[in-house]
Amino acid sequence: MDLNLLRRLIKLVEKSEITEFSVQEGDLKVKISKNGSGSVVNFTAPTNVAPQNTQIPQAVQQTQESSVKEESKEEPKSENLHEVRSPIVGTFYRAPAPDADPYVQVGDHVSEGTVLCIVEAMKLMNEIESDVSGKIVKILVENATPVEYNQPLFLIEKD
Repeated sequence: MDLNLLRRLIKLVEKSEITEFSVQEGDLKVKISKNGSGSVVNFTAPTNVAPQNTQIPQAVQQTQESSVKEESKEEPKSENLHEVRSPIVGTFYRAPAPDADPYVQVGDHVSEGTVLCIVEAMKLMNEIESDVSGKIVKILVENATPVEYNQPLFLIEKD
């Protein structure tokens, strides 16, 4: 974990109303807590921590269950849906230029090889093409936002 990141986290906890913060990266676990005066009083980074058996309060469980149910209502899982994923890290653009029309819209029919978007990486514009034929069901990324490698960009209902 980066030392500068740790310093920023400590400052964030000091300035906020948060009294305790913990994060885990691999086998490194960092816990930052403070007393009421705002100063950091505990900073630990154990490497081998045994998981504790904690019970989740019933209200939290119900909230989590209801959010899972809502998510399942929003996105019907169909075997006929295909995700087009980003092959690279970069910035997602729906159109070839800021004043141009988007390559595709929701509801458009595309065939294999149709350009769907551009992902800019290091000033290079990479056209992302459809690898299936079908109808655009959902565009999963907002225009001009960063995307990660293998991040889903489009949902296409296959023909």
